[in-house]
Amino acid sequence: MARKFLVLGEVRDGSLRNVSFEAIGAAKLAADGGEIVGVLVGDSVQNFGNELIQYGADRVIAVENDKLKQYTSDGYAQSLLAVIEQEKPEGIFFGHTALGKDLAPKLAGKLESGLISDVTSIEEEGGNIVFTRPIYSGKAFEKKIVTGGVIFATIRPNNIEPLAKDESRSGDVSTLSVDIKDLRTIIKDVVRKASEGVDLSEAKVIIAGGRGVKSEDGFEPLKELAQVLGGAVGASRGACDADYCDYSLQIGQTGKVVTPDLYIACGISGAIQHLAGMSNSKVIVAINKDPEANIFNVADYGIVGDLFEVVPLLTEEFKKLKVNA
Repeated sequence: MARKFLVLGEVRDGSLRNVSFEAIGAAKLAADGGEIVGVLVGDSVQNFGNELIQYGADRVIAVENDKLKQYTSDGYAQSLLAVIEQEKPEGIFFGHTALGKDLAPKLAGKLESGLISDVTSIEEEGGNIVFTRPIYSGKAFEKKIVTGGVIFATIRPNNIEPLAKDESRSGDVSTLSVDIKDLRTIIKDVVRKASEGVDLSEAKVIIAGGRGVKSEDGFEPLKELAQVLGGAVGASRGACDADYCDYSLQIGQTGKVVTPDLYIACGISGAIQHLAGMSNSKVIVAINKDPEANIFNVADYGIVGDLFEVVPLLTEEFKKLKVNA
């Protein structure tokens, strides 16, 4: 049964986040041949419409207003409610990002609809859209359907493949004027922590350090390896608590949940809270001096050794492979 779905295209630092394209791929699976409408919200975002279409959206609606220059849940909610009222879709998909996790439940609550968060796969059974999501810190998975109302879903990055980009695709990119009013939050300024390289939540390769890195300087070999592999650096809560790195790098139950193609855990013991944030990585490599460390129980490959010896060796070998590639 063909269905219409909206997909929020999330713009960050002047470009669309990759999870927006993955959300279009997810919506295609759910729409069963129906229409996919991309939605852009911001100050000057209409120019991103063609890219959403090239990744599978049939058309795009942009809501532009100078009050939407910075994200606020009130401003974005007013914008999306206006689009939902105009389009009357069966559902709307978001990335499972800080923005999506904040905005989707607000909208679902206003419309008294169901929300399925952190979706990792979608399929159709008996005319129903079945969403799969992890529970119990990733130890089990549950399947859910929405029986009535507008479907709201957030898509975990790196789990549902985006469609191949087709630069020959074309579609209508229109604007919708929304009167943004009664904002309870006004963003005066945004102070960002200095970040380097790839976004951790969307990285295909992550090099993560734990207490075993011993100091802030201990992360330097990990950063070099991440740079060679085009990946991001992450950390366990233990490393963050010890002030070896910023909490923005924390991976785990109380940090970011990641699903990269390759996860290299360096000096991480494997506490259950950390495993909750990375155990669904496609390939896990553990480096630890303790052969009994719990991280080896989830690793596909284990290296028993000193990370300060092993990581530089890996870096050199990967450099050679890149030169010879």
